[in-house]
Amino acid sequence: MDILAVNGYRKCYGDKVAVRDLSLTVQAGDIYGFIGHNGAGKTTLIRSIVGAQGIDGGTIAVCGHSIETEPTEAKRMLSYVPDNPDIYEFMTGMKYLMYLGDIYSVPADEREQRVTTYAERLGLTDALGDLVSSYSHGMKQKLVIIGALLHAPKLLILDEPFVGLDPVASHELKLILHELAQAGGAVFFSSHVLEVVEKLCNKVMIIRGGEVLAQGTTEQVRGDSSLEDVFLELVEMGE
Repeated sequence: MDILAVNGYRKCYGDKVAVRDLSLTVQAGDIYGFIGHNGAGKTTLIRSIVGAQGIDGGTIAVCGHSIETEPTEAKRMLSYVPDNPDIYEFMTGMKYLMYLGDIYSVPADEREQRVTTYAERLGLTDALGDLVSSYSHGMKQKLVIIGALLHAPKLLILDEPFVGLDPVASHELKLILHELAQAGGAVFFSSHVLEVVEKLCNKVMIIRGGEVLAQGTTEQVRGDSSLEDVFLELVEMGE
């Protein structure tokens, strides 16, 4: 089943074409790595997938629902963890999670079970009663991740998800991503940490200047080299 289908995506900012004619498919069970240098167009595509900005060409669908014509249905199927957590700092961690639970109409028993489980696994349980304004960047990242998992999304989208996480939380997040994929969901994430992408992802895309340089299974893209070597070679060839 196609969890995410992007066909001929194009996005412009004035006369500048940020991303041109990009197509990809993320299927149930995939952990899909999306890599490129700063300004390559990664965040541009992600913002369009989650409905934070429009598109100038092509189509994007989540579980068969168009992000343009069926935005509510599409957004119910996904969750987004941005690279810079932006949370209501006047709330406690628990109030923030309950607020998200209300938005997605998560039943009380499921909400309680997921908050308890993920907060314990990510090491945030003792801080849930504290104001978000007192949280470090890493704690905010953990809170946003828990919130993103609260309604059991079919598609989890993450932009640099491991930045600021301690080693134990990073390990747990990797396990959680595998569990989501094994349960029939899918993960799409952008990262500059190519070693993590290589070990975690079964599929990968490399883009430069808004254009696809390579895509396919991690083994196909990597070949006999490391993903880092392939990435550097492709980017240098395009310069």
